[in-house]
Amino acid sequence: MKAIMYHYVRAYDRRYPYFKNLHIDDFKRQLDYFETQYGFVSYEQFCNALLTGVIPTGVVLTFDDGLKDHYQYVLPVLVERGLWGIFYVPTMFYQHHQFLDVHKIHLLLGKYKGQAVYAQLRLLINDDMLTHGHVKEFKELTYSNQVNDDYTKLVKRTLNYFISYEYRHEVLNTLMNYFFPDKEEIAASFYLSPQEIKTMQAAGMIIGSHTITHPVMSKLSVKEQKEEIERSFNFLEHTIGSLRIKTFCYPYGGFHSFTSETEQLLTKNHCAFSFNVEHRDIDRNDVLYRPQALPRYDCNEFPFGKCRDAMPVGLNFNS
Repeated sequence: MKAIMYHYVRAYDRRYPYFKNLHIDDFKRQLDYFETQYGFVSYEQFCNALLTGVIPTGVVLTFDDGLKDHYQYVLPVLVERGLWGIFYVPTMFYQHHQFLDVHKIHLLLGKYKGQAVYAQLRLLINDDMLTHGHVKEFKELTYSNQVNDDYTKLVKRTLNYFISYEYRHEVLNTLMNYFFPDKEEIAASFYLSPQEIKTMQAAGMIIGSHTITHPVMSKLSVKEQKEEIERSFNFLEHTIGSLRIKTFCYPYGGFHSFTSETEQLLTKNHCAFSFNVEHRDIDRNDVLYRPQALPRYDCNEFPFGKCRDAMPVGLNFNS
């Protein structure tokens, strides 16, 4: 059984010429490929696997970050094909009506070249802000399956991993004020609305927690991790009424992004399963003995799953 991870699935948007997203047409082609090569696991088969360890053959679709893309583009395709998916929603936007820090980074690098963003970032940070103890590990493990130029990688690694959370929010707000003075207006069209989340669950989709603020969980204290997990689930349950099944996925993913305490907290919160990012199939041992770290592939590891060229040939953004 293969779980596949998606984030942005949308058509090309000339306002963001460098945005890294899977084109909706390529998403449809990839679904055709999965249908031919593996087939899809039904919701009933998946739930039975969690209970019994009997692993079906096929694909499970997952989508991270609670993006408007998932309602506008993904949901109609899944409903038309009779498929279901698991959608992981971070909840901070609904409480504070602000962009999550991780998505500020995506917008900055989607509208402007990495070199331009890095030039501003360099003016705002110093070595004292870079306090994380796993810099070497993160350098080796993060973004290894993405195609990024060196400046883009440097911006993402610095803001997602190397900078202390004590400083990151302020630094990103300064960058957003410089590059996106209208960021509040953009945020309203970026995330799923509460009603859209309800509609998706009513259409047979599973809604899961992706924390509140989308942090690297391993950078937090156990108390902070507990708050991210419990408050996010509480918000979703209050918004939807009740969840079909309680599930979670780790922001960023990879074994460096969470701890054994994170898994224990999820189990204590009656979370049925959680997704990591690990490039292999789900097997019997996973669901029976470590359900809080199920492996998941990135969609870009399969045909039709890579981002297209950032700027389509023939478009002139100087005019």
